[in-house]
Amino acid sequence: MAEKVIYAMYDDDDVLKDGAKMLVAKGVKVSEVFSPFPIHGIDPIIGVKNTRLGIAAFLFGITGTFLATYGMRFFMITDWPINIGGKPNGTYLENMLAFIPVTFEFTVLCAAHGMAITYLLRNKMVPGMPAQNPDPRTTDDKFVIELRASENAQFSVDELLSMLKQTGIIEIDQKEIN
Repeated sequence: MAEKVIYAMYDDDDVLKDGAKMLVAKGVKVSEVFSPFPIHGIDPIIGVKNTRLGIAAFLFGITGTFLATYGMRFFMITDWPINIGGKPNGTYLENMLAFIPVTFEFTVLCAAHGMAITYLLRNKMVPGMPAQNPDPRTTDDKFVIELRASENAQFSVDELLSMLKQTGIIEIDQKEIN
């Protein structure tokens, strides 16, 4: 069964925010907003939950810290102990201060790369994947609100269209998605 989806296009982000506020106040559920840049303040308006990307970054950072610590202990103490600059090489604790910069840098490296990869995978933006935006102009200078009829069952499609026309849209498009 095909689902009816309505796309309303705007040419200004402030008009889109005001329109989204008006729609949500009337009980309409906004499924998604497509824009060429982040619209600050749109997330709480349309009900997007806070991201857990910070938690993932912390876990990637802890992993980096562990790997750096284990690697330096293995390479510099266990596998190939060398007296560099008069530093003692008997235990990791005697050398720990010398390893702090490397540990910090590897922690940042793992956290940054892990966050970037997680972000791309979660948002289905891995290079080579087809774009999921409804109109290519949303990557340049237009803004789109997506409404799904299944999420707004209390309204008919005609009611949704009439409410959208009051929000300052410049173009409207309806599609049926399987």
